Amino acid sequence: MTTLLQRALAEVEKLPAEDQDAIASRLLAEVEDERAWAARFAATTEEQWDRIVADVRRDVATGRTHPLDEVFPPEGTPK
Repeated sequence: MTTLLQRALAEVEKLPAEDQDAIASRLLAEVEDERAWAARFAATTEEQWDRIVADVRRDVATGRTHPLDEVFPPEGTPK
C-alpha cells in the first residue's frame, strides 16, 4: 500500500462509521471501474484500434474536432 493511501485511510478512520462506509463504497466502485476499463483495453484488438484511429483522423480532417483549450480552458481563463 502506498504512503498516500495509508494517509487517506488514516483520515477516513477518524470519521463516523456512516461516512466511512460512504467513502468505502465510492472507493470500491472506483476500483471496479478501473478493473473494467483495464479489461476492456486489454481485450481491444489491433483492428479495433486501427478503426478508432481512422475515425479520429477523419474527424480531424473534416473539422469535427475542437482545440483542447476550448473544451478544457486553462486555469484562470475567463469562460
